[in-house]
Amino acid sequence: MIHTLRQFARMLKISAILSRYELDEFLEATHLYRPMRLLRLFVPWGRSDLAGKPRGERLRLALNEMGPIYVKFGQIISTRRDLVAPDIADELALLQDQVPPFPSDEARSIIEKALNKPVSELFGSFDLKPLASASIAQVHSATLLDGSEVVVKVVRPGINRLIRRDIDLLMSVAQLAEKYWESGSRVKPTEFVREFETFIFDELDMTREASNASALRNNFKGSTELYIPEIYWPYCKEQVLVMERVSGIPISNIKGLREAGVNLERLAKMGIRVFYTQVFRDNLFHADMHPGNILVDVSDPENASYIALDFGIVASLTPQDLFYISENFQALFNRDYFRVAQLHIDAGWVPHETRVDELEASIRAVGEPSFSQPLNEISFGHVMLSLIKVAYRFKLDIQPQLIMLQKTLLNIEGLGRELYPELDVMAVSKPELERILREKHGFDQAAKDLRERLPVWLSKAPDMPGLLHDYLKLATEGNLVSRTDPRELARLLADRRESNRRILKAISGATLFFSGALLTGLEVGPSYFFPASAPGLLSMFIGAWLLFRANAR
Repeated sequence: MIHTLRQFARMLKISAILSRYELDEFLEATHLYRPMRLLRLFVPWGRSDLAGKPRGERLRLALNEMGPIYVKFGQIISTRRDLVAPDIADELALLQDQVPPFPSDEARSIIEKALNKPVSELFGSFDLKPLASASIAQVHSATLLDGSEVVVKVVRPGINRLIRRDIDLLMSVAQLAEKYWESGSRVKPTEFVREFETFIFDELDMTREASNASALRNNFKGSTELYIPEIYWPYCKEQVLVMERVSGIPISNIKGLREAGVNLERLAKMGIRVFYTQVFRDNLFHADMHPGNILVDVSDPENASYIALDFGIVASLTPQDLFYISENFQALFNRDYFRVAQLHIDAGWVPHETRVDELEASIRAVGEPSFSQPLNEISFGHVMLSLIKVAYRFKLDIQPQLIMLQKTLLNIEGLGRELYPELDVMAVSKPELERILREKHGFDQAAKDLRERLPVWLSKAPDMPGLLHDYLKLATEGNLVSRTDPRELARLLADRRESNRRILKAISGATLFFSGALLTGLEVGPSYFFPASAPGLLSMFIGAWLLFRANAR
């Protein structure tokens, strides 16, 4: 009961904030809109300084006031440009996840409890003043006992409980919106909340973030294009992460990069190459590549390189999706829209009964206007986004990882054009993808795969004749048994029962209809109270109704 009252009070507060920022279109999605509208008669909710501000900016300001969890939620929503209006997505992308730090004594206590030693024994020095503070964790600078400079990331105390509370509330609001908002079935706000829940709880686990960073570092070991800080595993626990401290110029500081003598054209092209390498060579990509997570090492300005930070959101694709994405990219580069359409069907992203010619025409309507632009304005991120929107019309069924890929591509292209506005993304992307796929699917790689798999195949070879004999014996005796998924079997049985009910209704309806017609035709005159034809007409009406119900879906 107390939990319900707290949730209700929290929902009222959020509704009040939305109302004060004149976001009634979002309030209309919930049952609380009417009481909030009545309260407006007594309290001046609106703010005069918001007059004329666009809805995206008003929503961003409202989320900032609601608190850090809602800021994170807004950041995730901004990535779903396939469903969210561009004006809202652009504004929410500006949300900054910065909150006041929690007491340093608490940070020290969390570290000591996690690592079972006093801070003074773990580190040569530890700065109690945080370097940065966000909704999930805050960061302190320190040095190890051997003098290595590190940063220590500490998860906020009690954050799990606060996140659980706000996610439960978000889900309640999303369910109301999906039920009552006219766009709810299209936007599917409950899916937003589930996505957010997955991402934010993954970010709470520092060992997961450490493993992400470690895997990326291993993939780019010895690279002159991307540097991943070293993880100090003995100091990493679920609530604490210790990582090498790195320095560089933020990627957003274009003026500083120019003053340092960095070749911005080279840097922009290198960013595109790094993205394609992460996705298509390694199938592991940093999926949160906003400017705050990228530094540039300018120690050698002519050969400047990227430094990546914050590895809470790292994504990969299934082998099947990776194959179809790479084939889609190649087909798009060659403007082969039939191939793109066929790949969407083969991948199962759209139903197999989809007419390939109709899908091809829709894809061409997206591709041709995009490729008719100047080369330095073509964005494959936007082409992908448009293709996803087209596929939604054909009942798209796609994984969230593909949305993260599209969002990351948009970020990389945007950063590249910030650095060098004349960047021709296609001129860099096409040969890079072709090179990676040649290496990945070439003779040398095939021979390597064969060498790795051959011992497993040889170990199974002695069993194969016996298995083949048993299979053929069962087949010839008619004893082969196939297994059916219980869920599929339940669906088939339900369909059979429904079909039987429709048949029974049809037979009963036809019998009553024709019996009624016969009675009506045999009438000899009116009775005292009702026409003699009344029983026949009633029977015909009931029969017709049963026939209609039998054919209704």
